[in-house]
Amino acid sequence: MMEEAELCFPQLLNTSCKKFTRPQSESMLIYILMSFISLFTVILNLLVIVSISHFRQLHTPTNLLLLSLAVSDLFVGLFVMPFQVLLTEPCWLLGDLLCCLFFFLGFIIVPSSEVNMVLISVDRYVAICDPLHYSTKITQKRVKICVLLCWVSCVFYSFMILYDNLKELGRYNSCYGECVINIFGAVHLVIAFILPISTIVILYLRVFVVAVSQARAMRSHITAVKLQSSVTVTVKKSELKAARTLGVVVAVFLMCYCPYYCVSLSRSDITMASSTNTFINFLLLLNSCLNPVIYAFFYPWFRKSVKLIVTLQILQPHSSQANIM
Repeated sequence: MMEEAELCFPQLLNTSCKKFTRPQSESMLIYILMSFISLFTVILNLLVIVSISHFRQLHTPTNLLLLSLAVSDLFVGLFVMPFQVLLTEPCWLLGDLLCCLFFFLGFIIVPSSEVNMVLISVDRYVAICDPLHYSTKITQKRVKICVLLCWVSCVFYSFMILYDNLKELGRYNSCYGECVINIFGAVHLVIAFILPISTIVILYLRVFVVAVSQARAMRSHITAVKLQSSVTVTVKKSELKAARTLGVVVAVFLMCYCPYYCVSLSRSDITMASSTNTFINFLLLLNSCLNPVIYAFFYPWFRKSVKLIVTLQILQPHSSQANIM
């Protein structure tokens, strides 16, 4: 009887997985933390989605990219995070189909967030480094096409990387009660991490260099002696602000994604067993909660739109044409 109590499926003595024990305090911490982060992720990204969708003044190419990013991060909070909580349980009881479906959705939603970040970095690169041609290069139509291609490519990528797992459900499970998939860790590392982060870092470094050089050029043209000191201070503050903002973007992305992909490089199996796995997956998903903070809270229009949403002023007639810029 003692052995049966330690099995995920006691009726399957020879094929059932054994339950691993986890301290109750650790389980409670995981549930509370993941539930809070999931709720916070959904609320923040919903505010971004409602703001950009409702107010016509925000219907710009850049904000369309922010909208797509918010949608992918919203799906992380709604679908990926709750399933991730279930993966921390001692046993997977929902069957092989839902196990594979969870990872299939995950490999669509999480990479789409990364691709949207790359598109945003490209948008900002053109806006800073080639401002005269920005309006002709970055149009609403082109941005919509890029967003569509982003989601289609992520669906295709998820199907390809999980093809063997989808073809034969549960083929990599060693016993009943497991949720295990097999992927090419090195390929996933290159496509889903090295290429996006390299693109983001290179573009943002270029943006920062150009922004600093423009600020210095503007400062060199100041000839009024009385204003020289005050302008110098202002320019220096703007340089520091630009450096800090770009540094936060790259640092947070690295902090959230590096642990997960370092583990992916060292092994190809992704399981639900260990506390280490739980932690690195939590960090990865946390990025979807931080994205609206990084990309939206830096904009004054977002704070104004949130105020109108919370106070229900968006329900008033013609509120979509409100001036919030």
